[in-house]
Formats: sequence, structure tokens, C-alpha cells
Amino acid sequence: MLRLIILVLIQSVLLIGAQSFLKISVELFGKFSWTWDFFRKAFTTWQFPVSGIFALSSVVLWMYVLKKYPFSQAYPMLSISYIAGLITSVIVFHESVPVSRWIGVAIIMIGCVLVAK
Repeated sequence: MLRLIILVLIQSVLLIGAQSFLKISVELFGKFSWTWDFFRKAFTTWQFPVSGIFALSSVVLWMYVLKKYPFSQAYPMLSISYIAGLITSVIVFHESVPVSRWIGVAIIMIGCVLVAK
């Protein structure tokens, strides 16, 4: 069980890294338009391919987890990413997260722990 938790933690970090780099890159693109300039910017920011590398790594690790562990046990563990995502939003993006959102995530986590047992 400890090995599964560690693997899912790593997978969650990779997934959050992918989403964080994607958010940073789309903010750098500027306003969307169907122009060559927009797409040139999109594909030349270094954050965009880094997002893809993180996402691909996350998927490959998730494939391993699905191969080795029961789905009903592994999938609820992904809820770890909810907490990590909120923490990332506060630390990296300086967002304010209301208490109601933290409570909602806590309720989800409690439910996932019950499902995983």
C-alpha cells in the first residue's frame, strides 16, 4: 500500500506540473487568435513542451499503476492531487483559496479514504 501511495504521489506531482506549466504557457501566448503569430508564440515558449513532457510522464506512470494495482484501489488515491493542486495554486500562482474550497477538498479526501479501504 505504501508503494502505491508513493507512486500516486509522484504521478500527482507530474500531473500538477503539467497543468501548471500549461497555465503559465497559455498566459504567455496572449489573446487567442487564428494567426501564425499566435501559434508561433504558442509553440516557442519553453513552458509548453515542458507541460507535454510532464503530462506524458504522468500518463506512463499511471499506466504502470493501473497494470500493477486494482483500479478500485488506485483511482481514489488520485484525490491527493486535489490538495496538491490547491497548494500549488497558492504558492505558485498566488491565488487566494476560500475556506469553503478547502472544506470541500477535505470532504472529498475523507470519501476517497473510505473508498480505498
